[in-house]
Amino acid sequence: MEQIQEVYDNYNGIYGYRRIIIYLNYYKDAKVNHKCVYRLMKLMGLQAVIRRKGYQYKPSKPQHVADNALDRQFDKDYEPRQVLLTDIPEFKYGENCKAYLSAILDYGDNKIIAHKLSKRNNNQLVEDTVVQIEDEIISGETLFHSDRGFQYTSYFFKKFVDEHGLIQSMSSVGKCIDNGPMENFWGIIKVEMYRLNTYDSFEALEADIARYIDFYNNERVTLAMGLKIPV
Repeated sequence: MEQIQEVYDNYNGIYGYRRIIIYLNYYKDAKVNHKCVYRLMKLMGLQAVIRRKGYQYKPSKPQHVADNALDRQFDKDYEPRQVLLTDIPEFKYGENCKAYLSAILDYGDNKIIAHKLSKRNNNQLVEDTVVQIEDEIISGETLFHSDRGFQYTSYFFKKFVDEHGLIQSMSSVGKCIDNGPMENFWGIIKVEMYRLNTYDSFEALEADIARYIDFYNNERVTLAMGLKIPV
């Protein structure tokens, strides 16, 4: 019970019984099974923070659009840098101030390979993000998927796509599910970091986002690790 409480507290309650099982078996070689951990957590009154869905779509007048080349093919195995996903959600801090987080998710290895937080949601924000991956793009092979936000339908972004040989892909109008893994990441970071804290300044939010992305990329327990339940 002490180990369960320790893992739960160390990660601010973001792990439910499945991920705690994985953590204990994967990192601590504890050899516990799911029924035992589930029963003990219920007895201890421990429950993971719950994610809430809240998608929204803002129409814009596109300068350039692309077909949905990805077409929700999320069940395939991709190599790193083969499929990149991106989006820009809003985060609030201080007295009703807004910040915008542009990030790129490499679906092949499930890591955030570039991100930028800004007080402005504009083309410059996207430019500051994509230049971070210029040297990692595989011309003619890397697919870059986004929604139809004005930043990705702009002449600037079309020029970047053409110059680097990207295969551009865009979600259908109002179809957040077309960018499902990226939306999933936003749900995770908001539940496991953002909603657990209050941010008085842009700098505090920026630092915590950088910390969380490092945690997500290098440490966070995922179900893909396997439950490893002893026989």
